[in-house]
Amino acid sequence: MEKRTLQIRDLTLRDGQQSLFATRLSQAEIDKLLPLYVNAGFEIMEVWGGAVPDSVMRYLDESPWDRLRSVSKVIDGRSKLSALSRGRNLFGYVPYPDNVLRGFYKEAIKNGLGVMRIFDALNDIDNVKESIKMINELGGIPDGAVCYTVDPKAPEAPKQGFFARLFGKKPAEPEKVFTDEYFVEKAREMERLGAKIITLKDMAGLVNPLRAASIISKLKAAVKVPVDFHTHCTPGYGLGSAVMAIINGVDILDTNIWWFGGGSAAPAIELIYIFCQKLGIELGANMEAVGKIRVQLLEARKSLAQFDLNKDKMPRDFDPLKDKLPAEIDSYFDDAIKAAKEGNEAALLDYCHAIEQYFGFPKPNELVKNAEVPGGMYSNMVAQLKSLNASELLEDSMALIPMVRRAAGLVPLVTPTSQIVGAQAVNVALDRKKGNPDYSSCSNQFISLVKGEYGHTPVAIDPAFREKITGSPIEKPYDVSSYKEPANPTLDEFGGCKLAKNTEEELLLALLPAVANGFLKKRRQEEYAASRPAEEVKAEAEAKAEAEAPVTGPTLKAPMGGRVVEIHVKPGQEVAKGAALITYEAMKMENELDAERAGKVKRIFVKVDQVVGTNDLLIEFE
Repeated sequence: MEKRTLQIRDLTLRDGQQSLFATRLSQAEIDKLLPLYVNAGFEIMEVWGGAVPDSVMRYLDESPWDRLRSVSKVIDGRSKLSALSRGRNLFGYVPYPDNVLRGFYKEAIKNGLGVMRIFDALNDIDNVKESIKMINELGGIPDGAVCYTVDPKAPEAPKQGFFARLFGKKPAEPEKVFTDEYFVEKAREMERLGAKIITLKDMAGLVNPLRAASIISKLKAAVKVPVDFHTHCTPGYGLGSAVMAIINGVDILDTNIWWFGGGSAAPAIELIYIFCQKLGIELGANMEAVGKIRVQLLEARKSLAQFDLNKDKMPRDFDPLKDKLPAEIDSYFDDAIKAAKEGNEAALLDYCHAIEQYFGFPKPNELVKNAEVPGGMYSNMVAQLKSLNASELLEDSMALIPMVRRAAGLVPLVTPTSQIVGAQAVNVALDRKKGNPDYSSCSNQFISLVKGEYGHTPVAIDPAFREKITGSPIEKPYDVSSYKEPANPTLDEFGGCKLAKNTEEELLLALLPAVANGFLKKRRQEEYAASRPAEEVKAEAEAKAEAEAPVTGPTLKAPMGGRVVEIHVKPGQEVAKGAALITYEAMKMENELDAERAGKVKRIFVKVDQVVGTNDLLIEFE
């Protein structure tokens, strides 16, 4: 019997650094790592999408396209390169029309992208179907990601008297929506539309090991394409759930390399390698090459210290090919596998936590685990309440999440819906504190969600609630035809060039106009400076420095506001008393300003057609 191979999607250069270090890994650090990746043998490397296009422009002053090209050039097809896309929202924050989607996908594939992982925060198939179709048409591999989420906890039953408890009925449990069949049916729909990979995407790390086993085994039976499992270790399920997924036949597992693994990121590949060795499963990666990456990755992590919440308690160094485990720790791996095969979830988690504790990975986040909300959602709620001086309402706000979520159509808790629901739960808690009715205060995003602009919610929203929030009971989807393409202005100050000078830059401007505007303007400024003669640049710099020097001599100021029509003198010119200096238009009349005394012009502060205000400086004399 042929040995089974588990393929790996390495997340280190995208999701790993985004989850742990705020997406601040620079191109210089990536360039040191890339040659080491060439022989790593990963089936897929996730290197783009998600927060990368925004963050590399906003914080690193780097081009997202250059990043993709640089990775593609070095890897040269040895691993498929992948990106994460929010379907209709792409890598941005609003629904984009098809021409923007197609433009991005076309340029990305042309620059070396192989796999586009496509998900929607609402699991609304209508929001991903065009992306799946386009990626296929353009020669890429569409990866249909189903977002994992859980049903809200049932509200607590009111206290009842003795006879009511004895003879009365228990309150009915709300019907479960996010069943295994829900996720399987979404996967089937994506496969029918042309998805070539199906991912169970557990962005909050909320899928526990038994649930991972159940869903993965059903996905394997339901679809013919490879099944991928993506999770995080935040609440402590990640490693145990990954083991369960492997045992239940998952084809591809998402991992990070040691220094970028664990905590709020995906499991470390080194631990997965040990489990696979003991299970008799081949791992689709060259662990010697991974070891070389791991050495350099430690230096990369040190360069990110200011963004590293665990910089003072990093995991202990470990090479699974060279370092011998203590007998007790080694037995934990065997015991974890035994517990997994027996379906003993509690024991499996205990052994996995003991393994992670030995190596020094962060402890499970119990609050996230118990509240069943993503860590980022919780952090945003804490920050929102702190800014409102209402931190004491955190517990109340957390308790309101199930109510708000049910009212809004039981949306999955994934960006951006998790933040929208969390912020609205805070608003309701504040309403109650003030004695106002619930939903007296609603964010624009919550109104848009209830209106239908983000897509179809898993459960239909009560028309009466929609009318209360939006003013109309009718669902109104976002009209992409109303999308206005950002302007691409001509920059006269940089020689009359366009802000975005090619298709790639026009796409950045369309996707993230506020960030791209500053980024592209800086590029044009650099190009303009480089294209000009050195003498001209020097003269301009001297003139600028002179213009900014303190005023020490007599001055001529505008007696009233107006527009400069003509300037009759130049710096260095001697002028007689009464000589015409400036003609300017004010109150629909042209006025001449004459020299009040003889002197030598030192500086002129205005230009023809410039509008000036009363008492603005016009001329300084020696």
